[in-house]
Amino acid sequence: MTDFIGYTYAFTVALGGVIGFLKAGSMVSLMAGLSFGGLAAYAANRVSTNPKSTGLALVVSLTLFIVMGVRFYKSGKFMPAGLVTIIR
Repeated sequence: MTDFIGYTYAFTVALGGVIGFLKAGSMVSLMAGLSFGGLAAYAANRVSTNPKSTGLALVVSLTLFIVMGVRFYKSGKFMPAGLVTIIR
């Protein structure tokens, strides 16, 4: 069974990195977005082939939750940190 939610999440994270780069010229946003988006897509692929293989998806998700949660707490700005925190 295909993990459509996982793939959608991966796409959203990668797209966020691209948007951060285009709006602010942030190479860090681009690299982080593409890296975490790629890891999330790989995790979604693993879950699609073996539904019990959720470890990587959990690690990626928790890492983004913590990092973006801290950024949201410090900045108080919903975009993008608050959105990523809520999604995961």
